[in-house]
Amino acid sequence: MKVALFVPCFVDQFFPQVGIAAVKVLRKLGHEVVFPTEQTCCGQPAFNSGYWDEARTLAHRFVDVFEDAKCDAIVSLSGSCTAMVRNFYPELLTKPALAARLKKIRENTFEFSEFLVERTGVTDVGAKFDGKATYHDSCHALRELRMKDTPRILLAGVKGLELVEMRDTDQCCGFGGTFSVKFPMISTAMCESKVERIVETGAQFVISTDSSCLMQIQGLLDRREIPVKSLHLAEVLARQ
Repeated sequence: MKVALFVPCFVDQFFPQVGIAAVKVLRKLGHEVVFPTEQTCCGQPAFNSGYWDEARTLAHRFVDVFEDAKCDAIVSLSGSCTAMVRNFYPELLTKPALAARLKKIRENTFEFSEFLVERTGVTDVGAKFDGKATYHDSCHALRELRMKDTPRILLAGVKGLELVEMRDTDQCCGFGGTFSVKFPMISTAMCESKVERIVETGAQFVISTDSSCLMQIQGLLDRREIPVKSLHLAEVLARQ
C-alpha cells in the first residue's frame, strides 16, 4: 500500500527515532511510505483547552494535507492523535461538504499497530528483542479507539521478548496533555502509582503506543533513578 505517515508533535520534536522505526517496519513489509511535509499538530491541545476555532483550522488543514497525499492509508504513531481525527474532528468540521471529505479521511486513518493487525492482517513482523517488558495502555488508544489487543498481538510475535502484564494496566499515567500542566500534583501522583505497578513486574522495559505517555513515565523513572527504559512499540518492532 501507499501509506502516508502522520507524525505526532511529541515524536516530531522529541522522539524522531520512533518515526524512523515505523518507516523501517512499514518498508520491510513492502509498503510505500510518504511523509506529507505540510502536516502540523492535529489540534488536540487547543481542542481540549476550549480553543475550538484554532483547533478547527488545524483539523481543516489535516484534511487538505492528507487528502492531497492520495494514499491508501494514513498511519499515526499515537492512539491519542488518531482518536482526535476519528472521534473529535466531526465535532469541529460540521459543514456538509467538509464533513463528507472528513468521513473518507477518518475511515482511512489508523494507529500504527491497528493498521498492521486489523488493516493488513500482520501479526509477526520478524522482530527480535531480548528482554522482559510490560505494556502500558494509553487512555485514548484504549478508551477512544477500543484498542487493547493489537499491540499485544504484535509483541507476542517478537522473538526473545518476555511480556508481563502489570496490575491495573489500564490505569492512566497522569499525563493527559494539558491535564499535567493544569493539575501537576494530581498528575504526578497518578504517575507514581503507574511506576509502582511497572516496578512490581520486574520488567526492564515499558512499552506503549504513545510517546507522550512514555515521556511522562520515563521522567518519573529517571527522577527516582529506577533502571527501566520506555520504548514505543515501533522501536521494538524495528529491532532485528
